Amino acid sequence: MEKRRLGTSDIHITPILMGTWQAGKAMWTGIEDADSIKTIRAAFEAGITTIDTAEVYGQGHSEQIIAAALSDVRDRVEYASKVFANHLKYDLVIEACDRSLKNLKTDYIDLYQIHWPSGSFNSEIVPIAETMKALNKLKEQGKIRSIGVSNFSRAQLAEAAQHGRIDSLQPPYSLFWRQVEKDAMPYCIENNISILAYSPLAQGLLTGKFTPGHKFYPTDNRAKNKLFQGENFDRAQQALEKLHPIAARHNCSLAQLALAWLIAQPQTNAIAGARYPEQAQDNAKAADIRLSQDELAEIDTIGRIVTDHHDENPVMWNW
Repeated sequence: MEKRRLGTSDIHITPILMGTWQAGKAMWTGIEDADSIKTIRAAFEAGITTIDTAEVYGQGHSEQIIAAALSDVRDRVEYASKVFANHLKYDLVIEACDRSLKNLKTDYIDLYQIHWPSGSFNSEIVPIAETMKALNKLKEQGKIRSIGVSNFSRAQLAEAAQHGRIDSLQPPYSLFWRQVEKDAMPYCIENNISILAYSPLAQGLLTGKFTPGHKFYPTDNRAKNKLFQGENFDRAQQALEKLHPIAARHNCSLAQLALAWLIAQPQTNAIAGARYPEQAQDNAKAADIRLSQDELAEIDTIGRIVTDHHDENPVMWNW
């Protein structure tokens, strides 16, 4: 898989990244560690070398699973982790990074990201200058190679960039969820900041496997995802019907088509999760699909059946 430069850093990442929220188990159901390890390894063997995780995914469990899967090939992979909103004070950032390094069994993290802006989830307000001071210190020490942010608006991203180089933004972004295009994407293009799209398959909705009437367990985070509710879900089904013929032309799945469309957008890469090895292998194949400009425009129009009805709230869940 041909790699792309991360922001202006000397790091190169794969356009499809392996997402590992589910490997942490918390807020997911039916996840087994053995499956997660096999799946992460299968992603690597299929050409996905960039792995995204966070300290909050199972309180470090996801990071430990990644270490179990990839420690023997550490020099051939890129680790991206995140510090949570309740650890943004200077000392807490340093401590959180050290915990992540220990969990990942490595002495450096390629990309270290602020997971949510200060104040999210009723966390204490910490000036971005203080958090960035800690991140810059970690970078000087070689514990991290680059700095990113996640779930930041354009204004928050611009403010963070006043205190150090930001090489990536991680927003929710898919054919069915596109607020970033109107907000932070122009800033990212202008300042050469890589976009790492999470939930690029709208948490599985873009696979086409969820039929009307599907019920999630109350403990599954998707039970509160707006896209799976009411008219949003109905519109998604209409859009999926229109995507089928395009996928058939490329002999690919709906999921692969959605990923191929996404990584063709400016500055954009896709973080795709997977429970099982075959899903990771299928995700990797999306990087080989070449869509024409006409097809990209056609898919764009179909996606708007869903996105034209969203409000401006960038958070995908009713938490």
